[in-house]
Amino acid sequence: PRHDVDLAIEHGGPEMSGMGTPISMGRATAAGGDALQRQPAPTRIAGLTLSMLRYRVAIMVWTFMLLGAATGDGARLNAGELAIEACALAWSYVAATTVNDLADLEIDRVNHPGDTGRPLVTGAAYPADMRRLHWLAWVAAIGCAAPLGAVPAMLVVVGLVIGRAYSLRPLQLSYRPYWAPITLAIAYVVVPYTLGFWSSGGDANGRALAIGGGLVALFLARIVLKDFRDREGDAIFGRRSLLLLHGKRMTCALSGVFVALGDGLLSLAFGGHAWPLLALAQSYFAAVGWILWRLSKATGPTAEQVAIGTGAKMANGLLFSLLSWLLLSGHGASNGTRAAFLVLLAVLYGTSFVTLARHPERAVIGYKG
Repeated sequence: PRHDVDLAIEHGGPEMSGMGTPISMGRATAAGGDALQRQPAPTRIAGLTLSMLRYRVAIMVWTFMLLGAATGDGARLNAGELAIEACALAWSYVAATTVNDLADLEIDRVNHPGDTGRPLVTGAAYPADMRRLHWLAWVAAIGCAAPLGAVPAMLVVVGLVIGRAYSLRPLQLSYRPYWAPITLAIAYVVVPYTLGFWSSGGDANGRALAIGGGLVALFLARIVLKDFRDREGDAIFGRRSLLLLHGKRMTCALSGVFVALGDGLLSLAFGGHAWPLLALAQSYFAAVGWILWRLSKATGPTAEQVAIGTGAKMANGLLFSLLSWLLLSGHGASNGTRAAFLVLLAVLYGTSFVTLARHPERAVIGYKG
């Protein structure tokens, strides 16, 4: 059945579900089909583009790109080039989400019923529109990267190829529990980080590699928790995940190992002269560790998603602290100035953390990756 949807995506055949069965027009437009049919195709594609650019993940990808740029020496860094690279990464991400939604339609009907971030599930888009947007995103991503040179173009193509290999046969890496997280880390961390670093004109060195490695470890700590959200559909349709294979406690422990590895690599990269950053970073790592313990004890899906979302918020605080330190360092700010700014960020994120820890019912579960 998965072979059927691959053919439908490749050759524009009949509208097929993720299991290879025809999608009736009644199902495809259940959430507002009449309005959808009246919209011109360009209007549908434009709206679909915004829907498939899931902003939380897009911001994360752009942050990794900026961290790569800030890690370099800034010899040839310019805002215009970074903006073009950001556009290329955005289109690459749209290409990945469109093909993934096509391939996973039946699983998404179980995991994300009524989710406006899944337009095929709600009937807000036609599969044919998804296919058109997928190839449009390919062209746009390469078109943005190619004028910047061979290296950016190659990196973007790597991301595009991974997007298809992740969702489609023959590899269909999303069904391979040990390869899936690594593949996503390459597409969402290594590619944007390397793209940003290349823009800076910096020379590859141990510090840059350690920072990149730390970011990959932190991403892996987060991405292995994605399976909590998707386990019902994964179990029904036979997609093996680390969570289904090894259970909740082992998955949380693995995430904790990646957190510790990320802490070690970043500490090694920044060294003792960045002690204000490293000291404050430990508060973020401690908060994430506590969240993982809480997640391992959670008894329901809502409590699990609240815990994961709270941990992700603290990880965002850590990323923005790293970025702020690098940018302020590049502009010659003193240790005191940098430390004061990081303390302000820590207060903001710490307040949010304490609020969610005491009042988890206030959390908004909105991860759409």
